[in-house]
Amino acid sequence: PLFTTLPLAAAAASPLPSSPSAATRLTRSLAMAGDRGGGEEGEPPEAPVPAAERVAAAVEAVAAAPGEYRNAYRRQLLALSRRIRLLGPFVEELRERRGASKEVEERALGPLAAALEGALGLLRLGREGSRISLVLERDSVMKKFQGVISQLEQALCDIPYNELDISDEVREQVELVHTQLKRAKERIDMPDDEFYNDLRSLYDKNYDPSAELAILERLSEKLHLMTITDLTQESLALHEMVASGGGQDPGEHVEKMSMLLKKIKDFVQTQNPDIGPPMVSRVLESNGDQRPITIPDEFRCPISLELMKDPVIVSTGQTYERACIEKWITSGHPTCPTTQQKMSTTALTPNYVLRSLIAQWCEANGMEPPKRSTEPNKPTPACSSSERANIDALLSKLCSPDTEEQRSAAAELRLLAKRNANNRICIAEAGAIPLLLSLLSSSDLRTQEHAVTALLNLSIHEDNKASIISSGAVPSIVHVLKNGSMEARENAAATLFSLSVIDEYKVTIGGTGAIPALVVLLGEGSQRGKKDAAAALFNLCIYQGNKGRAIRAGLVPLIMGLVTNPTGALMDEAMAILSILSSHPEGKAAIGAAEPVPVLVEMIGSGTPRNRENAAAVMLHLCSGEHHLVHLARAQECGIMVPLRELALNGTERGKRKAVQLLERMSRFLVQQQEEQESQPQASAQVPPQATTEQVLENDITEQLDSPASQYPMVV
Repeated sequence: PLFTTLPLAAAAASPLPSSPSAATRLTRSLAMAGDRGGGEEGEPPEAPVPAAERVAAAVEAVAAAPGEYRNAYRRQLLALSRRIRLLGPFVEELRERRGASKEVEERALGPLAAALEGALGLLRLGREGSRISLVLERDSVMKKFQGVISQLEQALCDIPYNELDISDEVREQVELVHTQLKRAKERIDMPDDEFYNDLRSLYDKNYDPSAELAILERLSEKLHLMTITDLTQESLALHEMVASGGGQDPGEHVEKMSMLLKKIKDFVQTQNPDIGPPMVSRVLESNGDQRPITIPDEFRCPISLELMKDPVIVSTGQTYERACIEKWITSGHPTCPTTQQKMSTTALTPNYVLRSLIAQWCEANGMEPPKRSTEPNKPTPACSSSERANIDALLSKLCSPDTEEQRSAAAELRLLAKRNANNRICIAEAGAIPLLLSLLSSSDLRTQEHAVTALLNLSIHEDNKASIISSGAVPSIVHVLKNGSMEARENAAATLFSLSVIDEYKVTIGGTGAIPALVVLLGEGSQRGKKDAAAALFNLCIYQGNKGRAIRAGLVPLIMGLVTNPTGALMDEAMAILSILSSHPEGKAAIGAAEPVPVLVEMIGSGTPRNRENAAAVMLHLCSGEHHLVHLARAQECGIMVPLRELALNGTERGKRKAVQLLERMSRFLVQQQEEQESQPQASAQVPPQATTEQVLENDITEQLDSPASQYPMVV
């Protein structure tokens, strides 16, 4: 085709993760999977990508990719994607622990990496491939499904969890995925025969003409070809099949599929006349008559389907009308409309070649070439010139040696930044962030308070977060957190919370001494200060490396105090933090030493839905640790079975999952107790049989784990 496209061969090495680092890792790993040799003659071979890195990159790519599959294999593709997403916690532990040698990792994870890369290719085929071709080649497609599932199942079966230092709870989640794959391997879920036969009859032109309309109606529905967008995407997919053939004759197969698509397209447009713009233009002849002329598809914008005036290329290689793609981007869409790939940049490159071809085609057909705008759209300024002048004047006052001027300017900027998003953008663009940072060390506590609060208000805008971090703000904010007035300390904690929303900033903040200062504020601050500190600590402790810092700073005793506080103040925050810390070995030990089981059992029975699931998560971690028998026995004494059963049936999805896992552990514990008693002749008391009930509950509830997820779930 004349427009610039991304061939399928290149697309196979272009994953869709949200971060450039993940994209780089996966591109390298897929390239290595396909070619392990060296470069050109005389060059040393490139170092192979570690298997753990390939596994992580593949899982991240699946988690970040769009989860919509509009074809005959939607159910199978969603199930495969869902199961791979469930490996997210396993990947995180591989990154955090990495205790095994490289040889062990390669031996243990090499087959899994290869299997995941194969699955990723299949998912991409399901998302980007021709829907018509996928059905016509159903035997081949299902063979690929079975091959990928078998490879994944075998790879998960052979993982040496102990050598990789994988925790019990994550191991159980991986084993759940393995069980689901094993079941899937044993059954073949083919598209229905009527669907295949309908498509085949049109393809082979072997059908009853009187039934043609009914067949086309069924096919358009089952192939999800009901809109101009869907029809255009299928047309582009067929174009890609031709392009990937290296310029060779596409052959009869592709031609017949193109004719079949045209039949469906004509049917859909006949049934829905308003579905899109007309496919032809009219040219005025010299005698006054109008001559219809068909505009080539490659000259149409895939979004508007109209002749392009100013064609531009986006980062995925697709070409669009500038105005259409700019509107798409400014509406908040980060993906390419045609390929659904995440665009690495929003930069637009003019497609001069295509623009010239369109002009030549118009001239040859007696049409006036389309005129493009001579000046590209300029972004609307964030604030007016008078507002900008006012902000500049305030920034000048921040540099004044007069403390009063500094204080009043910082206070006014604080209020302006609080007012609206445009002000936040304009203040940051004017260069306020470094000046405000310099005031965080001011000896005047009110100036310090205004400055840190202004930074808090500026940090609400996403782009300003990066500016604040890159300015080296965190140590100065921590200084205020430790030494400022109570209000300044509260707002410093809130600022750290706002910044810690970005994952990479969690690492930066945790390494600057912020966590001990937040723990102190949680213990001695006002109610608002405690809430801000708890929110920041929760965010920071999502990163595994910060959990140990928080535990060593004495966070667990403070949290247990909040959990047992009769007023119930900050109960939700405390239980959420406790759930996160319990996944850390030091946290598990510290929580276990605080006699937590009675209060956790009570929480499972009578807490809010979120607190019940977090209490069950903490109990599950305790019952998986070094002293698990002690905690299991204590839980039995406290009557945990009844509230657990109720949670397994009526809790949140995560709460149900935790309850099922706990019930299984309790059942094994009770059976073990019973066996020990039966081995002693003098024992008369018998433990009531529990295992059967728990197993039934587990069988009933486990299927609920198959529900779709926008991102892979975390077992915490």
